[in-house]
Parts: sequence; C-alpha cells; structure tokens
Amino acid sequence: MTGLLRPRLVAALTVLAAITGAARADDAAPQRLKIGLLPGESSLTVMRVFEPLRRELESKLGIPVELQVGTNYAATGEALRFRRLDVAYLGPVTYVLQREKAGLISFATPRHPKAGPSFEAAIIVPADSPARTLRDLAGTDIVFGDPASTSGSWVPRYELLASGLRAGRDYKAHYLGAHDAVALAVANKKAAAGGISRPVYNRLLSEEKIDAAKVRVLLPSRPVPEYAWTFREGLDPAFRQRVAEAFYAIDDPAVLGIFDADRFIASADSDMDPVRVWVDALRSER
Repeated sequence: MTGLLRPRLVAALTVLAAITGAARADDAAPQRLKIGLLPGESSLTVMRVFEPLRRELESKLGIPVELQVGTNYAATGEALRFRRLDVAYLGPVTYVLQREKAGLISFATPRHPKAGPSFEAAIIVPADSPARTLRDLAGTDIVFGDPASTSGSWVPRYELLASGLRAGRDYKAHYLGAHDAVALAVANKKAAAGGISRPVYNRLLSEEKIDAAKVRVLLPSRPVPEYAWTFREGLDPAFRQRVAEAFYAIDDPAVLGIFDADRFIASADSDMDPVRVWVDALRSER
C-alpha cells in the first residue's frame, strides 16, 4: 500500500467505525433509501442533475433509491433531523446548523482533482459595473440565494463583512432562493451584485443559461469545505456502512462529473470547523 493511500484508508475506516458505533440497537434497515437534496436551483434541474447518482446507488445497494428536493435549505435539513430522510447532501452551513440540534453523521464528500474537498463561492456584478472592490458595493442592493445557503448567502456575506460592509447598514440584502435566480438578477441589472456558488455559476455559463458578456466575477471567495453526505440519527449501522462503502466505490465519470470530482472520500465533523467561525461572525453581525 502506498503512503498516499494509507491515510485515506485510515480516514475511511474511522468514518465507518463511527457509523457502526452510533446507532441504537432497535433501528431497522430501510427498504428504500430516501435522499434529500438542497434546492440550489429549480427542483426539476436538481433532480435531473442527480439522476445518474440515484441510478448508481440503486444498482450498488439493490434497493429503490428516492430523491427528494426540499422546498428550501432549512426544510431539507429539518427533514433529515426528524428522520423523514435517511441521507442528505448538506451544504456546510446547513450541516453546521442542523448538527447543533441532532446527532447527524457526515460520512462522505467529493474530492476535486485540483481543489481537494473544497470549492468557492463568488460575488458577481454586471459586466459594466464600476465596482472593482467589495468596498465599492457600499450603499447598493445585493442579492443572495437561500438564506441558509453556504455559497449563495453565508460565505459572500462573510466576505462582505471581512471588507467592512455590514448587511442593513452598508448594503441592502435581498434573498431570491436559488443560484440561478441570483445570476439572472445580476445579468439583468436588477441588483448591483450577487452571491453565488462558483461551480453553479460556471455551469450556468457553460449551459448558456446566462450571457457571459453580461456578468463578471468581482471576487472569488476563500476555499469553502465541500458539501457533506450526511446520515440521519438512528439509522441501522450495518446499512450505513453499506451506503458509505457504495459512495467510496463510485468511479463512474457520469456520476463523479456531477460534482466535478474524481472520487468520494471520507468526511468528518471537524471538516466544518472553519464554517463555524464564519457562522459565529455573521451571527454577531445582527
């Protein structure tokens, strides 16, 4: 075994040990795996994008796999916490906030060939905007996605706060619910700027959902810990191990391409510690 592979194997085994040790004795394995997804875009788009993953897991696990898109970010997190879902793909902030309320277990995250298990948010502006720094956005209206979105709200707001701009004092925040709505609002000059996931922004450009000549990135964010595949509390331990191993074994480019990843790796609660710092800072903003 190479030196590179050994730490990854140890990490995966550590996660699996946590998975098998944390459930109650009376939990039964579900006959259908219910997976929750965040509504970063329209429900139809999210379902379409994640369909290859659903088929892959159904094949590996030998049971029906059902995708559910929440009405908003909080709804997906709450459904996992109250056991209406078995697994959910949670953004860092949604995970952190729900983890404060229940014993959720993070078990897998996508790894990107260049960035590792992280991604970026961005603050975008109309292409002809005079703004060159975040400070230039003082006194403007800025749009965000869902209030609980990591890359569509919390991280862009943290970058603005770090530059000295406070919501309600230095700019007016508006929440549009989804990344594509933010991109369109900025492209159509309905707002001076918007917070968005950089991967979603890039995909919207590549699919020509927004005109590349009408928008530009004012600031890419600092690296953000990747989304976490998360088990609900009280799920059968042997079943959790099967699901985790199914994720780690995925090598189909059609599935991994959804996440711009080369594989899924083990994740841990401590991965989200930087996010907790940002959440605390923004809580003090109010």
